[in-house]
Amino acid sequence: MKAGLVVDDGFIYGEETNLTVLKTSLFFANDGFTVYDCTGQLVLRVDFYGPEMRRKDEVVLMDANGRCLLTVSKKRPSLHHRWEGYTGERTEGKKPIFSVRRSSIIGRCSVTVEVYGTQGQEYYQIEGSYANRACLILNAEKESVAEIRRKVDASTNVVLGKDVFTLCLKPGFDGAFAMGLVLILDQINAYDFPEDAAVQPTTEN
Repeated sequence: MKAGLVVDDGFIYGEETNLTVLKTSLFFANDGFTVYDCTGQLVLRVDFYGPEMRRKDEVVLMDANGRCLLTVSKKRPSLHHRWEGYTGERTEGKKPIFSVRRSSIIGRCSVTVEVYGTQGQEYYQIEGSYANRACLILNAEKESVAEIRRKVDASTNVVLGKDVFTLCLKPGFDGAFAMGLVLILDQINAYDFPEDAAVQPTTEN
């Protein structure tokens, strides 16, 4: 499997790794996230992304110490709900490292991720239902590089609520990049789709 976009090599693991993602507010949509590794150590966070702190359509992903790793921002104007990702803070004139677009056809939706690199463009596809916490992130070869799925309590075998879920990373795939995609899916789901809406695969590049 080819390595994908690297936002921070500190979040690349040599073996399949499951991160636990927790929405930090149960009262207001999109207030924030905390992400923990298998030992319970905080590794990533989004403290708040509401209109009082910064643009409503901009989200900052930080490491456990508050260092800005990635900023995702909605591109305006956009007919396809297009988002762009920037390393660190987004500043005037800074070029994005990837973009995410949602296109809709009657009865279905699709999400495509386009990465800008020195070796040319690279594409990923997101399939499934983020509303149900069941998504696959696929590379151009249709190999799964990451997965969003419901978290199961190991002691009781009970499926937990949708505010807690698992982000499963394949070896070599950057967890910070994957979490950036989660943030965008969360925004798309919150503002555009009903709770049971699904993200379907597409053949478009």
